[in-house]
Amino acid sequence: MCLGIPGKVLEIIEPQHNDGMRMGKVEFGGISKDICLAYLPDVVVGDYVLVHVGFAISQIDEEEAAEIFSYIEQIGELSDMSDPFDDPAPPQRDDTAGDDTAGGKPTSESSVEESTEQQS
Repeated sequence: MCLGIPGKVLEIIEPQHNDGMRMGKVEFGGISKDICLAYLPDVVVGDYVLVHVGFAISQIDEEEAAEIFSYIEQIGELSDMSDPFDDPAPPQRDDTAGDDTAGGKPTSESSVEESTEQQS
């Protein structure tokens, strides 16, 4: 299964050489990208296309594009919701607050010297 994103063709760039591919600028909700239009030779500026991994794979009408965008927005809204079954992360404990040691080990040379003196 693949995910195709609808976009509106803003510009068509014809190939400079016979072996080049037809490209175009396609807009996706305010963001425009260079997309290969080689599979859809009849597409013109203003048409809507379905794009998968940089290739326009199907021509669609404006109504279908709007419907797909609404589904994508719904998916985005669902991903923003928290899962009621997820446990919140436990609070992080800061063991180093208020002293100059980390995990009970001296962190400065003076602390090392003091620790050595206390052991003697």
